[in-house]
Amino acid sequence: MEGENGIPDQVTIVINNEKLRRGPFEKIEDDIEGLEGNVVPSITVFGFVGKLVGRYYNYQGEPTKYLKGVEAKAARGAQLLEKQKTEDTKFSSCNSRWSQEEGGEVWCDNGYPRLVQRPLEIALTGKMTRRCACFTEEELNQSGLEVYNGCDHLAKVCPV
Repeated sequence: MEGENGIPDQVTIVINNEKLRRGPFEKIEDDIEGLEGNVVPSITVFGFVGKLVGRYYNYQGEPTKYLKGVEAKAARGAQLLEKQKTEDTKFSSCNSRWSQEEGGEVWCDNGYPRLVQRPLEIALTGKMTRRCACFTEEELNQSGLEVYNGCDHLAKVCPV
């Protein structure tokens, strides 16, 4: 059945091959509220409604330059995330603990804890973030490594 402006006003909800409801669009979640387990509802709406026209698609249904720009940025973001994962695996993360009574500390089983910047994060979030990583004594002369405040240069445990 079609309602106003040719939009279907009926919907059929099928879960695990069982039809639960055929009726108006509103309040369909009431029928699936009590279900348990990993059930994925399948909602089928029949009938052609029209083409989406706006910032991302033109009147012919083709992508606009804005959509292409968004897709390019998303692809670049995925590349940067992969690169960040690769960078993060080069040096092991520090161990850490925190309690309200004692405060926090970081330490390394092998090496020395240092704060290292994550420059790729700027491209993804616009903010520079840092993480704690463990470095050997030979690696401590690398640029961009920061000793924790109140921590000795060769300490294996540092307060945070």
